[in-house]
Amino acid sequence: MEHSPKSTKKAKHKKKVDTEPPPEPVREPVQVKVEVVRSDPEKMPPFVGYFPSGFDPVKQSSGSAGAGIQVYRNQFMNKRTELVVSPADSSVEFVGTSYAGEATGQRGMYALGVFDKESQTLKVVSIGANKIFRLEPRVKGLEYKEPLPSGTPVEEMTQDEWTAKRRLTDATFGTKRHIEMNLKFAEIRRDEEPEAKKNLDEKMKNVEVKEIALANTDAHIARHIPPYDTSATTPREAYVLDKIILSLEWNHLQDIYYLLPKGEEADFSGYPTFIRNRIDKVKKIEDESEKKKLCCILSFINYLVKFKDQHTMDGVSSSKNYKIPPILNNRFSTLFEVSETRRLPPEKINLLVSYVLVLTLFTDEFHTDYKDIAKDLRMTIPPVRQLFEHLGCKFLKEKGIFHATLPMPLTFPRINSKRKKRN
Repeated sequence: MEHSPKSTKKAKHKKKVDTEPPPEPVREPVQVKVEVVRSDPEKMPPFVGYFPSGFDPVKQSSGSAGAGIQVYRNQFMNKRTELVVSPADSSVEFVGTSYAGEATGQRGMYALGVFDKESQTLKVVSIGANKIFRLEPRVKGLEYKEPLPSGTPVEEMTQDEWTAKRRLTDATFGTKRHIEMNLKFAEIRRDEEPEAKKNLDEKMKNVEVKEIALANTDAHIARHIPPYDTSATTPREAYVLDKIILSLEWNHLQDIYYLLPKGEEADFSGYPTFIRNRIDKVKKIEDESEKKKLCCILSFINYLVKFKDQHTMDGVSSSKNYKIPPILNNRFSTLFEVSETRRLPPEKINLLVSYVLVLTLFTDEFHTDYKDIAKDLRMTIPPVRQLFEHLGCKFLKEKGIFHATLPMPLTFPRINSKRKKRN
């Protein structure tokens, strides 16, 4: 029996229809509540590991034992971590590190999202690039070292090369405020370059130097005190607050101000005793601008005290991981000349303490009891009193307690620049 051309055409058409893929199901939109999980300094952030080898941890965990996951931290360099995944009944484990491979070549921030179908909530948590691990297979019991690139000698970058690379990265990916801060510090460094100093020496040859002005300059260097104005007529003008706290820094000093509205829930336990003893005074200020200004001054005192603890032998453990805003940390490191060993020179410790004492005068309206700030600075009363004297302060005794005051005009005790000859 022969098929007609018409019937053959129908069969071909029918076969074509049958082989077409089924239509995709219609997906209804989902109303999702996004919840951003803030980082907690007391908790370890999540780690993300991926397996370029194709190992499937979900399939492996379906067995009886599953895969073991462990995180290791270097006891001497606590920023170095390792993530190890050990499949059950296997001689191979997967290892990823934060100090080698891909984790060291990235500076970006990522986010991890977990969707809860029951509550229709998407929880998002930020993850640093050094918390993303490429898990490479390793045979258990064998030591592995990163192989050197073939044919390419490995050379360590000099300090200048590393600094130049970091500045280029900051200029490319940094915030506007961070870039402005770097430019400001670049101007300071430019003034300290040998060529700039040479040009300055050439210019100074024709400048008449007055002995009185030179003596005042030497006294200022020897005293290690904050910027001041001897022509001031009021205590508030004697030490220049705008040069002690720079204009770009005020926005980074509002932590105490935003804690005040929380009332009893506000936790000031991490702040120095001097600050905690004056919280009630701050709360009573009705003028919001004055209240905010005083809160910023107290916050600046807090960061100075924490910075001193981090860079001296005393109190390192209490403030080791305390986060100081980068704009302040960079300025403090330059102003107080932090050495390569991350220690403050003795004369710069006196300068830092003088900054703190001047700000306590502003806080207490130039009539301050200095027992609590001496405790916060881990100093005894006599050296603190001596530094107040170098700042031009006098002392009044009220109800058995000495208070430091700042009389006008601002005068300093005489500094003996020459040593007495021994008989």
